[in-house]
Amino acid sequence: MTTKKLAIITARGGSKRIPGKNIKNFCGKPILCYSIEAAKDANIFDTIMVSTDDTEIARIAKDAGADIPFYRSPETSNDFASTDDVIMEVLRSYQAIGQEFDSFCCIYPTAPFLSGERLKSAMDLLKEADSVMPVVPFSYPPQRGLLISPDGFVKRQFPQYATTRSQDLPKVYHDCGQFYACRTDAFLRSGTTDVERLFPLILTELEVQDIDTLEDWEMAELKYQLLHQKGELS
Repeated sequence: MTTKKLAIITARGGSKRIPGKNIKNFCGKPILCYSIEAAKDANIFDTIMVSTDDTEIARIAKDAGADIPFYRSPETSNDFASTDDVIMEVLRSYQAIGQEFDSFCCIYPTAPFLSGERLKSAMDLLKEADSVMPVVPFSYPPQRGLLISPDGFVKRQFPQYATTRSQDLPKVYHDCGQFYACRTDAFLRSGTTDVERLFPLILTELEVQDIDTLEDWEMAELKYQLLHQKGELS
């Protein structure tokens, strides 16, 4: 049976920490274009759309081959709207014009390491799970984390692990912040991609980089160039 798949790329305007972040030049082209190209390269999505409130982002997205069927509402364009809020608005807006999708992949616009192959693998996992999240292990055990108290002294966050060898601690992972794949029925039931039947897609450190500051941006470009040199990115 053929199922319909939707790619949702979230790209609002008004980034404060990095102005124009979602369309800022990254190694030669607007960073948003990498997410659109990865979705196209996956060759599995019936529709690739960008959810935005910004006309310049919309223009760049259209030029890169994405759809802008409707603009984001003020309620999902502010600093307090969650990714789940945006997804729900997109799905409901498509339903209002008579379009339904069996599954979707919500892709962030600042994910230049993402590949079509990764997206396809995640969507394939939905045959066994309700949702898929890319994760990466913490580079250092968070159980050995330290806090700095108001008086300026260092304290162990988890003192019970002070003498535990790192190799004896369970490996802990964190969300890569690149995309979320989910079955639509599961999302509509729970209102989130963070459902009970959630599978991990484990990535490597080189494939992951938070981009919240200009220093993060520079590190991401260095990683991207390194992966290109190694032939791990096309």
